[in-house]
Amino acid sequence: MMKELVFKNRSYRRFHEEFVVDEETLKGLVDLARLSASSANLQPLKYILSFDQVTNSRVFPSLSWAGYLKDWPGPREGERPSAYIIVLGDTGITGSFGCDHGIAAQSILLGAVERGLGGCVISSIDRDVLRGSIGIPERFDILLVIALGKPKETVKIETVGPDGDVRYWRDYDGTHHVPKRSLEEILLKPDIED
Repeated sequence: MMKELVFKNRSYRRFHEEFVVDEETLKGLVDLARLSASSANLQPLKYILSFDQVTNSRVFPSLSWAGYLKDWPGPREGERPSAYIIVLGDTGITGSFGCDHGIAAQSILLGAVERGLGGCVISSIDRDVLRGSIGIPERFDILLVIALGKPKETVKIETVGPDGDVRYWRDYDGTHHVPKRSLEEILLKPDIED
């Protein structure tokens, strides 16, 4: 079951924009993040939920969508996310957030997949634009934006080829292909001398 959730948890970048992701669903996803591990149990993360057209339209322009797809500016109208979760670090608690936001994001995305949704973790953010457009106080570092919705694209995992190229790509049908290294390639044996 867990492997199936992880396998389905892809970076979706096109959505059925008309599909509503409501506030209660987003709160449930943030609750999963709240219950996740936190370095020294400081729990410094805070979240802003965006699920209405006005706020979503303010979040969208601050995001960059797919570094390897140079000719694609991001999802067009009708294919944009129905919701976002903005992950913030509260500098009033700590100045270092370690990997807390990565752990939280994975919990949120696995919960989204379990609910028939998909998402994309975005760290390429114009933070000044986002901060100004929705009024995020300076006390909070903008760490990630998680785009969420009902996926409108197919994402296929395949094995990295002999050339070692890990760049994702889209075919003529719009299917998104994601090369993954094999298990054998990423497992190393310790070099211990007797």
